[in-house]
Amino acid sequence: MPHDAIWAWSIIVAATAGVIFRPLRLPEAIWAVIGAAALVLLGFLPWQDALTGIEKGVDVYLFLIGMMLIAELARLEGLFDYLAALAVEYAGGSPQRLFLLIYLVGTVVTVLLSNDATAIVLTPAVYAATRAAGAKPLPYLFVCAFIANAASFVLPISNPANLVVFGARMPQLTEWLRLFALPSIASILLTYIVLRLAQHRALKDESIARSVPHPRLGRGGKLTAAGIVAIGVVLVTASALDKPLGLPTFICGVATATIVLLISRQSPLPVLRGVSWSVLPLVGGLFVMVEALAKTGVIGQLSALLHEAVAQSIPKAAWSVGIATGVATNIANNLPVGLVAGSVAASDHLPAPVVSALLIGVDLGPNLSVTGSLATILWLVALRREKIEVGAWPFLKLGMLVTPPALIAALAAAIR
Repeated sequence: MPHDAIWAWSIIVAATAGVIFRPLRLPEAIWAVIGAAALVLLGFLPWQDALTGIEKGVDVYLFLIGMMLIAELARLEGLFDYLAALAVEYAGGSPQRLFLLIYLVGTVVTVLLSNDATAIVLTPAVYAATRAAGAKPLPYLFVCAFIANAASFVLPISNPANLVVFGARMPQLTEWLRLFALPSIASILLTYIVLRLAQHRALKDESIARSVPHPRLGRGGKLTAAGIVAIGVVLVTASALDKPLGLPTFICGVATATIVLLISRQSPLPVLRGVSWSVLPLVGGLFVMVEALAKTGVIGQLSALLHEAVAQSIPKAAWSVGIATGVATNIANNLPVGLVAGSVAASDHLPAPVVSALLIGVDLGPNLSVTGSLATILWLVALRREKIEVGAWPFLKLGMLVTPPALIAALAAAIR
């Protein structure tokens, strides 16, 4: 193995560890940017290639900006507090019913608006609901984190990682549903059952209010809700027409924010200040590191290994690749792993069960650890805003219970 490749890999491993463990409590983005910059400055990756890596993420950046703008607007306009009061009323004093309600809403938001939207939009609403009901928020907040990944392959739009894995080879909507409808149902059901059992004691000991003061939803809140619905419609339409999803999301987010702020004559600064902009350099840094992996020949080697496995047995190769990818997402985050998986899948025509298993590993595998997916990192950011800290170990303990049954059931449904 070339000496340069070992150094490049060492930098990538160190930077990824920084993203996961946040030494000195520095934000994840700083470690990703340091890793990307080190690869370029030390000559392991030409700056032109680093720019190519950054450019590959444009669709994802636009998607995230649109989502984060509309989520911050919804928070400031009181939409979350309004929805929180509704959820508490429907729960009728039952913590178990509130848990199920949040799970169902999380499934719908993930399917139609993406898993990142569940992390960005739903998490603050759930925090507001549980706080209003006098409940301990953590069991309900865990729902947001786990359903965000469990329901993220129902549609192509349900996860930006789907755009990364398939790229220009995205299947038509009908073909997608044929491949992923059953695995998605298995994933959503098994995740709910195990998560509900794991939180049984916490919910049994809980008592929540039957109703809470109902805040009035102003014109800005109603317009923001309409904007969120519009994004859902636009995304499903773009997906059906096989179009990129980033730009439509960005346009909807910016247009909704502009209309609401103009009508209410507010400054855009509070909205812009509230957006977690650090997510963008984090994603950019991850894209650059994957570009370096491609240059060191890792992707070529993985592709050769996978084709050898496929030649021996397609089902065995699909199982191996699904589980290996699922584990890898927790070591290196699902966006870079998705990029590598996408590059491997693009290198040659692979059988449908193998590509399906790859995608399920990338989408569902990250439920094991707190930094497995971009959605979970965004969930952590949303929690920190509310002064809630969830460590890597408590999440891993829960992830070890919830993820294996759902992953095995989803892979079994896909490889059948």
